[in-house]
Amino acid sequence: MKKLLLFFLLLSACSNPETPAGYVGYLKHGAVFGSTRFYGLQTGPTSPGLGWLLSVTNISVTPYTKTEEFVGDAIVLSKDNLAVGFHVHTVFNIHPSQVRVLMEQYATLLEGTDVVTVAYNNFLREPLRTQARATVQQYDGLAIKEHIDEIGQEITRAIMKLTKETPFNVQNIVVGNIQYPPEVTTAVSRKLAFTQLLEQKQTEIAIEKQEKKKRIIQAQGIAEATKIIQSQLTDQYLQHEAIEAQKAMVGSPNHTTIYIPVGPMGVPIVRTLEKKE
Repeated sequence: MKKLLLFFLLLSACSNPETPAGYVGYLKHGAVFGSTRFYGLQTGPTSPGLGWLLSVTNISVTPYTKTEEFVGDAIVLSKDNLAVGFHVHTVFNIHPSQVRVLMEQYATLLEGTDVVTVAYNNFLREPLRTQARATVQQYDGLAIKEHIDEIGQEITRAIMKLTKETPFNVQNIVVGNIQYPPEVTTAVSRKLAFTQLLEQKQTEIAIEKQEKKKRIIQAQGIAEATKIIQSQLTDQYLQHEAIEAQKAMVGSPNHTTIYIPVGPMGVPIVRTLEKKE
């Protein structure tokens, strides 16, 4: 009976800790007396099989995204002393082969905590924030948006160098959500509106200049045409045209022809005829 009880006690202390896909398990071997010790790593999905006093802490090796906010009291002064707020988004993962180093040198093992977040806060967070502030301060306030990609790349290079021999594999750092003081935003909006209005007026002036050129060209064409016509309107030509018009009327069934005497220059002669008695 005692042996059977002992067997069940020993069996209750055995476990088969599992590690799911996308995780690396940090296995520990417990002890009835003394301290626990490192047992090994296992890459999920897997388990070590039934073992005596085995436990596991599973660490995700898939990408994490951490966001640092530089707003409120944490805003940064630009090179020209303009208060600028922004966010820094860091994408990283833990090297699978460095999980033991992460657990033993970078993390604080507290029950119910996210080990990777703890390690990030312990090692990476403050150097990242310091580098972000230093990089942004190299630019004038309104130029930050124009160089946002360059700022992100510069921070990424510095943090990659910092984490080169650590469990952190930094993939990319992006700076975004640039925020200026309300008065600066209002001033920029007004400037943009005035610029657009100026461009519109310049377009209208250019159109008016082209219309003016068009009218001048049209007037010149009319003047030249009139000059040509006037040079060709001789007395003989007009007489010829009048005769041709009369000939055309004679051949028309519906017409009335009135002949009036004319004097010099074609001026009609008007007078009262005296009645003969």
